[in-house]
Amino acid sequence: MQLMHSLRDRITSGQYVADQALPSEAELSEIYGVSRTVVREALAELVQERLIYKIKGKGAFVSPDRTDVRFVGSVTGSAADLLASGRRVMTTVLDQGAGPASPEEAMALNLGEDERVVRLRRLRVVDGVPWLLVRTALPEQYVPGLDRAKLENRSLYETLRRRYGIEAAGADRWLEAVIPSAEEANLLEVEPGTPLLGIESVVWDKDGNRFEWYYALHRSDQSRFYVGIR
Repeated sequence: MQLMHSLRDRITSGQYVADQALPSEAELSEIYGVSRTVVREALAELVQERLIYKIKGKGAFVSPDRTDVRFVGSVTGSAADLLASGRRVMTTVLDQGAGPASPEEAMALNLGEDERVVRLRRLRVVDGVPWLLVRTALPEQYVPGLDRAKLENRSLYETLRRRYGIEAAGADRWLEAVIPSAEEANLLEVEPGTPLLGIESVVWDKDGNRFEWYYALHRSDQSRFYVGIR
């Protein structure tokens, strides 16, 4: 508790600033004259308080102030939301292709058994930290050629608007706590077993056509979601 309070005071007083690396466990153990076990317990408490975050293989870092993001309660994409808040956003396309819709995709998008979808799997990095891992499916009939489009560091919604004239008019979203797979934890640079926020979404246009289904895993230690109810 003494170590935790000491580190907390250094963070809240500004001695350690946002995204600054803390000394390693070995260094903290030597500085404070305590065991590595005590250091790990103190750091775990600070993670729980969201004052620090850990990146696998790199250590512990001071958490920035969590930005309120609104895309869960709106029809804007997460990239547009983040850019509007002044964040630095990079998107890597991990997989891109087309094929027959799975039963889950067909049900979500109101497709027949033989209809095809374009699939994307992307990793979004915000201010240098992995933030969102998302699987997306779109009916191929609405977005022909999207499986070959260049989407690296580009907004999907802006591409849909410019290239296909598709704009979101409404969406349903479901949120749940999820334990990621080993691969997902590695991509998002979190410790195995770290709970993530799972976001499932179905989006439709002004004519009621469902044009996008996605399932995203989000590191909720980096931001908090805002949903306004009026």
